[in-house]
Amino acid sequence: MTFIAIDLGTSFIKGAVLHLDTATIKHTHREPFPAALPGLPPLYKEVAPDAVLAAVNSLLATLIPCADAEGGLEGIVMCTQMHGLVLTTATGEPRSNLTTWQDQRVLEPHPSGRGTYFDAMVARLNAGQIRQLGNELRPGLPVGVLFMLAEQGQLPSSALHLASLPDFVISHLSGTPPSIEASNAMAHGVLNLETLDWHHEVIAALGLERLHWPEIKQHGAVVGRLAVGGRTVPCYTPIGDYQAAILGSLLRYRELSLNISTGSQVSLLRPGPEFGDYQTRPFFDGRYLAAITHIPAGRALTALVRLFSELAEAQGLALSDPWSYVEQAAAAAGPTRMQANLAFFNSSCGDHGAFTDVREEELTIGHVFRAAFQNMTDNYYACARRISPDQEWENLVFSGGLAQKFPILRDLICDRFNMPFRMCPSAEDTLLGLMALALAFTGRTATVEQAAVHLFDTYHE
Repeated sequence: MTFIAIDLGTSFIKGAVLHLDTATIKHTHREPFPAALPGLPPLYKEVAPDAVLAAVNSLLATLIPCADAEGGLEGIVMCTQMHGLVLTTATGEPRSNLTTWQDQRVLEPHPSGRGTYFDAMVARLNAGQIRQLGNELRPGLPVGVLFMLAEQGQLPSSALHLASLPDFVISHLSGTPPSIEASNAMAHGVLNLETLDWHHEVIAALGLERLHWPEIKQHGAVVGRLAVGGRTVPCYTPIGDYQAAILGSLLRYRELSLNISTGSQVSLLRPGPEFGDYQTRPFFDGRYLAAITHIPAGRALTALVRLFSELAEAQGLALSDPWSYVEQAAAAAGPTRMQANLAFFNSSCGDHGAFTDVREEELTIGHVFRAAFQNMTDNYYACARRISPDQEWENLVFSGGLAQKFPILRDLICDRFNMPFRMCPSAEDTLLGLMALALAFTGRTATVEQAAVHLFDTYHE
């Protein structure tokens, strides 16, 4: 029997057929994630939900025949870029655009004149409530958009359902009300970590109590069924792509996870919720992740590549593979005195980027990106020590596309930490994480943790 895995990423929607008995991933396909709608205000990032559905349906049309031909389709598992929000009917029909995690509209000035909408939202809460939210509050969360609408008197009707991106997709495909699993609920910004339920006090304090908040399901629950060839196929609770990548890295206790992709995270596995100067996020089997997220990574590097490509593109020249040149140039450049700060966007490391100590002889693409990689390295080390000042990890685990793409970056990080590393056993870390979930959800292993151990043994035998 086979599963279909779908990863609703920021750049691509990726799908594959999972063979659980052999722990193999086959027929990987990608569809570009739809572009943001044009003509929106500068801080707004919205995507047409119908375009997302079209891409998912295209993937399913390709993958379902493959799955059926190789043993029969048993189920569908899904992960997603986090923090997205769609307003829907009870049967999954969209009534708003998808607001993505890149939306920063809460940084617009609040009418009170005392900072931004985000500042006003945080001011409504006390330190204990923010701690119970896992120190999760920041721009880009659905709760910020909803708070802003409430402040403007434009809060949607309680008849509409709040849906994360994958829950909207499943709800629409199956015609069932959207629900949500705890890792995705965390991404809304108002999950009480101590109860794993919505934080009703916070919701009331922000004026959002009349909204239809989705039911929080246990991971592994069937949340919809897809009609396929005269039968129905179960769709299991979607999870966040961050949790999927961590699970796919097969992270163990006393390992430090460095997931480096469009965004970047530093994470440690905990047996229960612990609170500190970092985020606390639910994982699986009662475990939690201590993490610092939204560390500048691929998004910032893409901005630099776009800058350096502008002149060539203005002359009508197509750059076939600028990233390969970046890797080669940064490796050839060697150490640089140039200092970089990649916080071009609001992030855990600030909201104003810069390059300093720039000398003419080092004003090259190689030196610029070498400085950028060094800044990423320094950020990871500082964040790791925030999570664990006593350095409780014994080795590093790399996952994410950028960790695979740039050996020079891995080398700089390992030198800074003075520690060995291992790579995620598959370049498709989120898909491998979804395979672990499918093993557990179908009872092939008793827990998600056991599924990860099984995959670790399989890939390292």
